[in-house]
Amino acid sequence: MKRLLIGALVGGVIIFICQTLSWTILDLHRPANQYTPNQDKIMAFLNEQITENGSYFLPTLPVGANEDMMKKYMLDVQGKPWAILSYHKKMDLSMGMNIVRVLIVNILMVGLLCWILLRIPTLKFSTVFLATLFTGFIVFLNAPYTGHIWYETFDLTAYFIDALVGWGLTGLWLGWWLGKKTVKATA
Repeated sequence: MKRLLIGALVGGVIIFICQTLSWTILDLHRPANQYTPNQDKIMAFLNEQITENGSYFLPTLPVGANEDMMKKYMLDVQGKPWAILSYHKKMDLSMGMNIVRVLIVNILMVGLLCWILLRIPTLKFSTVFLATLFTGFIVFLNAPYTGHIWYETFDLTAYFIDALVGWGLTGLWLGWWLGKKTVKATA
């Protein structure tokens, strides 16, 4: 239990630090958060047009559109500009609880991986390292890459670097920590 808890705690902190550096000092995700000098005009217009928090895909069809509307829509929008808009009526810059929640999620993710790894009778550094790195790759493929396929995100490379570096460093730690005291397989 001690190996699982310490492995999860340290591994979760490693991923958290890597994510923090990626989003702050390294600014790798900037392509998905670009600045426009027209932001004040755009926000004023959006505030007049949108009354509810929500995510909007523009252009799209209303709920309940029939097949004829769908066919016409597909012809009309092909090759034209489109946007995804996440709109919030109020910005909240208090990050304390968000930071705590992300750290807890990272510790939980690594803890679940440790639980699986500790079921392997004879752990080797290379097995733990590769399993951890592959877990990071699965995380990357499941959300950022799959989302990119449909919505052409602008920070895919940053998410790939996050997965490779964060989970890679965590794999180095877990390979050392969990591989230290190998449990002998019973015959």
